[in-house]
Amino acid sequence: MLSLFSFSSMELDAGKLNIPYADKITHFIFYLVFSFSGCLSIRERTNGRFGMCRTIKIVLVLAIVYGIIIEILQYTITTDRMAEFGDVLANTLGAFAGIGLIRWVFSKKNPLKWKF
Repeated sequence: MLSLFSFSSMELDAGKLNIPYADKITHFIFYLVFSFSGCLSIRERTNGRFGMCRTIKIVLVLAIVYGIIIEILQYTITTDRMAEFGDVLANTLGAFAGIGLIRWVFSKKNPLKWKF
């Protein structure tokens, strides 16, 4: 829930390291990891009863809905955070990238054979 935490009272010297679109890159990476680990988690929690397509659909819906809810909450309940469509887009693209990574890791062409 750090997405709703206010960092305005903290003294952060952001001027030393200026990375363009660092916020969007962070969103992308977080949701890539979220969707990748979400697929693995669902696989483990269900003992493999869910197929790959079902797992991917569940994780994508959860990731996208969660990202939208967090942005709405930032807009409605915080005073110094703002919702951005670019964040939702970065979240969604990151989720799809994580799903692409999970499909690549467990593809038939790679040595890691974990049947979904």
